[in-house]
Amino acid sequence: MTLPVLILTIILSLLKILVSCLPTDAVNWIISKFKIHSEIGDENTIVTFDGQRMEGEEKIQVISHFNNARFLKKNHIFPGNERLFLHPENSGSPLVIDTKRGKKDVRLFVYIYKDHVDVVKQYKKKVISYSLFSDSLQERSMPLISNLA
Repeated sequence: MTLPVLILTIILSLLKILVSCLPTDAVNWIISKFKIHSEIGDENTIVTFDGQRMEGEEKIQVISHFNNARFLKKNHIFPGNERLFLHPENSGSPLVIDTKRGKKDVRLFVYIYKDHVDVVKQYKKKVISYSLFSDSLQERSMPLISNLA
């Protein structure tokens, strides 16, 4: 009876030490799996606004501003009701970002307002909505987007 308890105690102690002493890269990988607002790269990303693709410096600038934005809050949304929570001040079309995260195709609808940015993220059959704060995306991208429209 004591031998199985002793072996179980040793195994659980080793597991506890292993989990509490993970390398930084492993911890960062685990945390990145649960991030709502994850960074996107520019190599497999297509940025469109009102049906027009952004290329070159404009695309890199929008991706950089999006990556540097701060997460504010998660919005509750149900699939098919993406436009119900949006503010009436947004009469234009969203900025659409198509990218890959691992093997998954991710589509981001970015709605830019004066005081925040709303993002609707679609991947697989899931829909997640959240708000961001980004002075650079709100101020610098608005003239860029208005020039394209």
